[in-house]
Amino acid sequence: METNDSLVNSKSNDLITTLSEVIRASRKKAFHAINSVQVQTCWLIGRHIIEFEQDGLDRAEYGKGIINHVAASLTMEFGKGFDERNLRNMRPFYLAFPKWNALRSELSWTHYRLLLRVPAAEARDWYATETAQQGWSTRTLERQIGTLYYERLLTSNGNEKSLDTGKQVGTKDFIRDPVILEFLGLPNSGKTLESTLEQALIDNLQGFLLELGKGFAFIGRQVRISTETKDFYIDLVFYNYILKCFVLFDLKSNELTHQDIGQMDMYVRLFDETRRRKDDGPTVGIIL
Repeated sequence: METNDSLVNSKSNDLITTLSEVIRASRKKAFHAINSVQVQTCWLIGRHIIEFEQDGLDRAEYGKGIINHVAASLTMEFGKGFDERNLRNMRPFYLAFPKWNALRSELSWTHYRLLLRVPAAEARDWYATETAQQGWSTRTLERQIGTLYYERLLTSNGNEKSLDTGKQVGTKDFIRDPVILEFLGLPNSGKTLESTLEQALIDNLQGFLLELGKGFAFIGRQVRISTETKDFYIDLVFYNYILKCFVLFDLKSNELTHQDIGQMDMYVRLFDETRRRKDDGPTVGIIL
């Protein structure tokens, strides 16, 4: 029989687990509420600054001095979140996002400050949508903007049309064409050994998954598939849970040959025969 102490401990642990979940959920709600209020406050300040200027009071000869004076006063009373630098960000924030209802509740003020670095409205809106849908951190968003992610996707699509994030999905929407490896810190000499490239991708798996696109899960490296007479090893295998298909990567450090293409075609056929389930889509092979 359980002793009173063990029964108390068991019941206490259950209660602790329940209460911990309640506290975490409440803190998350509080964070989102505070975040939303902060973004709204910055937007309202930006609107008031614009209205102040439109009233003709912000003349060139003393406009900067007024902002400096206002920033100093607000900083003294409310802290450095309202210093001159932030005030000057709030003005273009309102100009870039004039409709309050169009703002994304998932984005923080830091997210929006990063978005202000993007001059084109179409690109800015795309980054905002992707950040909300993919749950990008501010660090991830900064990196994607810095590496011209949107522009590279346009280039890979072969035209200058906008990217419709609501269109029906296809393989090329999720396996991003311009997979760049700047996060690996590898030299661009073209002489990187394939094993080094594979290890670097594994070491930086999170960044690599971000570059691939939506819905990817890592399955394994050097995954073995076999014929009756020989074993083969696929460098990297992923599964895309949106497309419902396996994605195979064969890493090559040298110039692509017809033999490499034939080998990947064989990998795809073998994988379809041995690993693909009834509800899976056709396996995709990529030579990187």
